[in-house]
Amino acid sequence: MPKYTQEVIAIVPARSGSKTVPHKNIRTFSGKPLLAHSIEQALNSGAVNRVLLSTDSEQYAQIGKQYGAVVPFLRPAEISGDLSTDLECFKHALEWLAKNEGAVPEFIVHLRPTHPNRRPSDIARAVELLRQHPEWDSIRSVIAAPETPYKMWFRNDSGELTPVINTGIKEAHSRPRQGLPSTFLQNANIDVIRSRTILEKNSVAGERIGSLLMQEIHDIDTYEQFARAEESFIWSNGIPTGKTFVFDIDGVIATITPGNNYEIAGPLTDNIKRINRIFEAGNHIVLFTARGSATGIDWSTTTQRQMKEWGVKHHKLFFGKPAADYYIDDKLISLETLSQIDKIS
Repeated sequence: MPKYTQEVIAIVPARSGSKTVPHKNIRTFSGKPLLAHSIEQALNSGAVNRVLLSTDSEQYAQIGKQYGAVVPFLRPAEISGDLSTDLECFKHALEWLAKNEGAVPEFIVHLRPTHPNRRPSDIARAVELLRQHPEWDSIRSVIAAPETPYKMWFRNDSGELTPVINTGIKEAHSRPRQGLPSTFLQNANIDVIRSRTILEKNSVAGERIGSLLMQEIHDIDTYEQFARAEESFIWSNGIPTGKTFVFDIDGVIATITPGNNYEIAGPLTDNIKRINRIFEAGNHIVLFTARGSATGIDWSTTTQRQMKEWGVKHHKLFFGKPAADYYIDDKLISLETLSQIDKIS
């Protein structure tokens, strides 16, 4: 067995063979190559001694070094394919360290570059949790499961269903969700693993696994997921400045009214406060509405009065947006993202 030190090493695995989003690990994400965020988060956590980038690409290696990672080797091609496992990556790194440095770290912090929506303090909390629980083999970050597995099924070739979870709860699949046990989904942001678990148990998890509870999950595997994760990342780090924001009025600033009688609309005060904070942060606010576009009714006086009475801070108000059931925009942000202002202010 190798000698174990008290060192904590973060490993950022970044192979170059992504198919859906080519070279996504070095694609620009909030102003930097994607992998750079994981490296910097680890270094800024105060809990990691060094960051090792495990990659099969010399180009990736050079980028990683620019942001503070060490890259003492290139990962062999045979463990850098689509079906290569985390265990292969970690064993290779630990065996290299044992051979070339004579010792391996106590803990490995696994930071996937495709899951950058984390804070340095999250990494520090995860490491400290594992220190506090010597009975645990590893830590995994999780979120509350958005769907309960108690209502999930396996389906055989004939179409017959069997429950995914078959416990002592009679007909759990037909019970109210509120009466079922809470379940959690790993979000792949942070794993902390004892090196002994990897080398002596041949596992990246072990038998006893602790948890770090987080709030978000972003798995970057498509261009759409990349954009959503970047949007959330930017807002979670503070309100952007110097940008132009265009807001719809009805459903965002004003309540939806029956028969499009906008005279009786009321203010959505929480959203108005958020919009005003975006205004005060130095952004350009434009209001753009479809009021009257389908009927020809002039709602400009009513709308201007409402915006003034409700205290909606803005620079311009435009009418003439076409009435539609759905709007599609490649720069669209959601109301859920807008609500993140409450978390960062």
